[in-house]
This record gives sequence, structure tokens and C-alpha cells, in this order.
Amino acid sequence: MPATQPPSLSPDAVHEAAETAAKHATAAESDRRLPTEVVAPILAAGFARHFVPARWGGSAGTFRALLPAVAVIGENCTSAAWYASLAASVGRLAAHLPPDGQAELWQDGPDIPIVGALAAAGTAVRVPGGWRVSGQWPYVSGVDSSAWALVCARATDGEHQEPRFFAVPRAAYGLGDSWFNVGLRATGSNTLVLDGVAVPDARSVALADLLAGRAPDALAPCHRVPMKAANGLTLTAPLLGAARGALRQWSGLARDKLRAPAAAITGGADRTPYELTLARSDGEVDAAALLLDRVAEVLDQSPVDALLTARNGRDCALAAELLAGAVDRLLRSSGSRGQTDTEPLQRFWRDVNAGAGHSGLQFPPAASALSRASGALGPV
Repeated sequence: MPATQPPSLSPDAVHEAAETAAKHATAAESDRRLPTEVVAPILAAGFARHFVPARWGGSAGTFRALLPAVAVIGENCTSAAWYASLAASVGRLAAHLPPDGQAELWQDGPDIPIVGALAAAGTAVRVPGGWRVSGQWPYVSGVDSSAWALVCARATDGEHQEPRFFAVPRAAYGLGDSWFNVGLRATGSNTLVLDGVAVPDARSVALADLLAGRAPDALAPCHRVPMKAANGLTLTAPLLGAARGALRQWSGLARDKLRAPAAAITGGADRTPYELTLARSDGEVDAAALLLDRVAEVLDQSPVDALLTARNGRDCALAAELLAGAVDRLLRSSGSRGQTDTEPLQRFWRDVNAGAGHSGLQFPPAASALSRASGALGPV
């Protein structure tokens, strides 16, 4: 068993990682990936180890501890926060592998960077002792900095077919330079490629086990959480931080206008529109934070049933809409200055809208899932 690691997500370490991410944010966006100088302090702060089982030196931590830590990173660089949030999330998913596979994955300690590809974009066929996996998985955030990857593929064993996850080491997969999106540019969400890679049974787990939260020998509540109950928080926590960062930037740009006398007194420019923008946007960000805190609280209080899973999905999708709406309002009222290439406000705006556009944060399917789980709709 690896030696015990220091506690994860200490405020000092998280703030150090956030400050470093802020210094490199512009260059990282230009390079379309996070540099080692940003990845290293995120790992040192304990994001990767946060949900790793204690038997491997991890923290087996809570969602309520992770949420504010990711948001602090997000106030400075949304892409770095996205990476930090996913690093924790994929570590939790990897805890569903068989024990021998976990031992191999974390043999060098719990801070190794693991990335995830959750869409079943590849194929796997049964071979003696395991599987042979091939495919291409786009949008794998942080893949350039990874040591392992957890990928989902459509697995065929005789006549039986099911989606399964497979853990593969960095030497086994190639990369395609494919990430050229308008937002979250520094996440380096490039394409992962496997070509007939052999994966032993110990490094494979059925998607059904992750969906049900059936981790082997699970001792901590975080390892008994259904995957869909937690995925939305992983995606929305960085956006919460980014919206707070946007509020800070906008407040700096609008400071003089907010301090101006009221037009009714001076006959000059009216500060009222800026007061309304600040109050409404700040209120929407606070509302989103309350929703996400409830999601985290639910996840920390195992078990999480189908209704709570669906409500979590609704809450995260709604929070994403609130955050995107708040940042949209801030950018519209910032004038030309807020839209310049060198102004962080427009980067936060692009990042929040890019993140809110993720398929896992769309409100219509979340609303349908909640209706079905609550019994408002019959089977569909």
C-alpha cells in the first residue's frame, strides 16, 4: 500500500494553484493546453487524489469539499478548474475497477493524472484474459498531461454486448490534435486513439456498475454514488468559479459608473442600470451556488436514489443556465472594453457558455429524467 499522502485540497495549496493558473491563463489559451507549471500545483493540491480510495493513499473525500476548491481555481482560470474537477471525478470512477486493476493504476501513488472518455466511442472484443480495444474518443480534456485514461467502449463477448470502461496507460494511446473550440481553449480536449490495445480483465468494469455506484469493497460514501448523480457537479463547479471571476472583472470595469451620483440628482449619467446588472447577476450566481451546494450535500449522504439522481441533474442544468445568463448580462453591459482580446471578462464569458453547452448540462433531458423519476410521466 502506498504511503499516506497529505490531506487534499488545503486552502493554501488550492489558492497557490489558482494564482499560478491565473498567471498562465493567457498563454495556456493560446497554446490550447495547460502547461506543466499549472498542472503540477493542481495535482499537488490533491485534486487527483481527492476521491481515490484510502487504501491507495487517497483522501476518499467529499463533494462539499471539492466544490469550493474547484470554484476557487475557476475564478482565475476556467480551463484549469475544468481540469481539476475532472481529475477528481475520473479518480472516483476508476475506484470501480477490480482491486487488482486499482493496485496497478495507483502503484506509484494517488496523484497520477487520469483522464476520462465517457462516451462509448470505441469497440472492444473478448480475447483470452481480457479485451482488445480500438477507437477514437474526441474531447478528452487534459489528455496531453495524462498518465492513464479511462475510456468507454461497446464490448462484445460472444453474443453478449454491453458498454464497458477500460483503463489504459499513456504508452498505449495516441493523440489527435483536434481541440480548436471557442471556449475552454486551454483544456486541451484533444482526441485519444487506441488501435487494438490489449486490456486485462482487471482493468475493465461494466458501465452498469458505475451507473449504479457499485465500487468493490467501497468504504467511503463517495464510492457508492451513481455516476449520473455526480457528473453534473463535475461540469458545473468550474463554471461557478468562472462566473464569480466574471463578476469581479466586471465590477472593476464598472467601478466608476457604480460610484457616480444618481442621475436624478446630477442630471448626468445614471448608475441605476449598472446597479441592476450587478444585483441581478450576483443574485443568479448565488442561486446557482445554493443549488450546487445542495447537489454536493445529497452526494455526501449515501444512498442516492433515482429521484435524487434526477433532481441533481436538473439542479446542475438549471445552475448552468443561471451562470451563463448572468455572465451574458455582464458582458453585454461592459461595453467595447469588456470585449477586447486582453480582457479576462470575455474569456470567462466564452468559457462559461462553452461549459454550459456540454451535453451533460442540457435542461430538456434533465427535466424529462426528473419527470420520469418522480412518476409524473409513465414509461417512455
